[in-house]
Amino acid sequence: MKKIINTTDAPAPIGPYNQAVLSNDTLYISGQIPMDAATGEILSGDIKRETEQCMKNLKAILTEAKMSFENVVKSSIFLADMNQFTQVNEVYGAYFNTETAPARETVEVANLPKFVNVEISMIAVK
Repeated sequence: MKKIINTTDAPAPIGPYNQAVLSNDTLYISGQIPMDAATGEILSGDIKRETEQCMKNLKAILTEAKMSFENVVKSSIFLADMNQFTQVNEVYGAYFNTETAPARETVEVANLPKFVNVEISMIAVK
């Protein structure tokens, strides 16, 4: 069974996809970029602030699905510049207990939607 998860507390999709899909007990969250849901503004110029906005968007979607970061089993981080890894990792890491943190990959890509510097997607399980 598939249930679509959407919240106005995270940016609306900019294409033919949903913020998240819940299938049985597994939540697949689409990549979140540093866009403020209330204003539609793209944050740029400070990778820590940009990452914080991505995490805020992810939290809103997790909350809508009645989950938290404790439910996350897998994350994918996409960066425009791998030299920003340490700063992104610092912000990202604040949301997880190191001993129970999810699996993750971080990759550098040529471009991201709206030419942002960071995008993060997650998979969570109830």
